[in-house]
Amino acid sequence: MNLRRSLSRASLGLLSWLVALAFLLPVAVILINSFKSGAEAADMSLALPAKLAVSNYEAVYKAGNLLTTFLNSALYGAGSSALVVALVLAAAFPLSRRKGRASGAIYFFIVLGTALPMNYIAVMKVMKALALINTRLGMVLLYAAINIPISLFIAYGYISTLPREIDEAAVIDGCSPVQLFIRVIAPLLTPIASTVFVLDFMATWNDFIMPLYFLNSTSKWPMTLGVYNFFGMYQTQWNLVSADIVLTSLPVLLVFVFGQKYIVGGITAGAVKG
Repeated sequence: MNLRRSLSRASLGLLSWLVALAFLLPVAVILINSFKSGAEAADMSLALPAKLAVSNYEAVYKAGNLLTTFLNSALYGAGSSALVVALVLAAAFPLSRRKGRASGAIYFFIVLGTALPMNYIAVMKVMKALALINTRLGMVLLYAAINIPISLFIAYGYISTLPREIDEAAVIDGCSPVQLFIRVIAPLLTPIASTVFVLDFMATWNDFIMPLYFLNSTSKWPMTLGVYNFFGMYQTQWNLVSADIVLTSLPVLLVFVFGQKYIVGGITAGAVKG
């Protein structure tokens, strides 16, 4: 029995290492090639560079207009995430408290957006009608709309765990519905608000498709599209592409490192009701 258990643990450990290696290999390739010359990086191998080409990062900063793309990504990520947090928390509270067919139908209709595929043609027509194509405001609103379904699903589960006795005590003390939410409930929602913000920010920052479809001006491109500057018609500068990918990944990596406790805490807190 002990031998079987030991073999099972060893097998699981080996499988974990293999999965981790599969995820880490592409990261290692990108990181190593970001310090190579153009000729060395052409084969995108794990071979170490003959000389560290730190100048790749300087070239990316200048040629890739890194400051502008960084500010654009920060605006799209922070702006849309803040909007989602405000809307989702305000909607999840009444939907979770009112147990009726209407509330259930509204909740199901919104959350259904997590499963349905996105119709880009319809979205394009709507944004064109509202004059939001190729605008920063349009991208903020678009990302907010995309992230609302999954964010509402997470927030709804968390708010459902809050005891209804809190609401009753606040109402007895004379709180109106708005005062109840702002003064009593909202301070209790800091963990889930942080969770939703971090998750939506990372999803927006890493997105590549939406800016490609809806932004025509390079001055409004986020960092993920900045990689395009180093793709030529006949040659791709893989060393600069790799350096750009590293710089693009750093901010969202830092957000995840500092926000992971909120992600784990917020999701697990809403996973069990009681």
